Amino acid sequence: MIETWLRRVRGRHPNLIDALLVLAAFIVTAGTTTVDRLGNAIEPNPAALTLAVVSSLALLGRRRWPCLVVVITLACTLALCFVATQLNAGLVAPLLLALFFLAVRTDRTTARAATAVSAVLVTVATIINEPHTSLSIKIGVIAWILLPGAIGDSVRVRRAHLAAIEERAERAERTREEEARRRVADERIRIARDLHDVVAHHIALANAQAGIAVHLLDRHPAQAREMLSHLTDATGSALRELKATVGLLRSADDPQAPLEPAPGLDRLPDLIGAFERAGLPVRLAVEGEPQPLSPGVDLTAYRILQESLTNVAKHAAGTTADVTLAYSGSRVLLTVANERPAPGLRSGVVAPVGGGFGLIGMRERAAAVGGRLTADRRPGGGFLVSAELPLRTAAREEHP
Repeated sequence: MIETWLRRVRGRHPNLIDALLVLAAFIVTAGTTTVDRLGNAIEPNPAALTLAVVSSLALLGRRRWPCLVVVITLACTLALCFVATQLNAGLVAPLLLALFFLAVRTDRTTARAATAVSAVLVTVATIINEPHTSLSIKIGVIAWILLPGAIGDSVRVRRAHLAAIEERAERAERTREEEARRRVADERIRIARDLHDVVAHHIALANAQAGIAVHLLDRHPAQAREMLSHLTDATGSALRELKATVGLLRSADDPQAPLEPAPGLDRLPDLIGAFERAGLPVRLAVEGEPQPLSPGVDLTAYRILQESLTNVAKHAAGTTADVTLAYSGSRVLLTVANERPAPGLRSGVVAPVGGGFGLIGMRERAAAVGGRLTADRRPGGGFLVSAELPLRTAAREEHP
């Protein structure tokens, strides 16, 4: 959390961060040169202050030239060993910071080599300048020099790990989006196959009616006229189905679809019976006067009910499904609802939010005929799928 906050501040105010870092390094280094070994204030040493300024300002280049910054701060530190009155961690503060940023921004081998060289040279300088300095002070300075390299290496490894995690997450998200688009495309192709079956049935029926009309034209013109009127209805329905399938593709290598009628609501009793035999009680209610549906809408309604009941049986075992068909004007409303499952059983969901593709397929089916579909959890528990469809197929763009 702190690192995230620091990144945010550094991104918004990079110059402020640089100024504070240089100022802090100068205060620590200069403060060390203005006190003696007993902690008493002494007259500032111009040479020591100059070296403190140079080594602190060198930190401004830590992003672009981390190796050069280490060289400059190391040279200033070695010089300070001969002009300062005491040796401690404050005297080498710019060098410590430079070694830390070097470890963060370069490879481990470079950072370790720079740290080792710095520790050796500073130790040699202190031995030459202050041969009587206690061993504990010398070891302490060496330890301080070795510490930033280890911390910087840890920070670099952690950042690389987080970057790898973020990259994997982004790659997984892209893969998931591509998979979702592929599933949607596959679902549209499957819808196109079903609608193709309906259109093929219409064309076969129209062909048969045209042949009968030609046969009856001479001897029974009235019957031929009636047959031609039915032919007009059949071809009109076929044209509407073709309009609904614009943009949906069928694989070229698929086997030819049969010319038999696609399933519709007339087969709903058989569908309900199959689920009841599988252990899912289904209550069917019809509101309003049932109206004939165009074949495409009839197929869509059947598939939506079939998918919804399948998901209730799969995800809400032990409940009862309520199916309602409400006819009103030029539209029909289909609903499939289930209650909260008994304790110990899975909760009723059609598809996990953000996962699965059952809802995508049903929404595509409804939209393909000019309808709409909603699905959500019920306030009292369970799930509700509601699809509002036109009685006749409408083009996708004619329905918002």
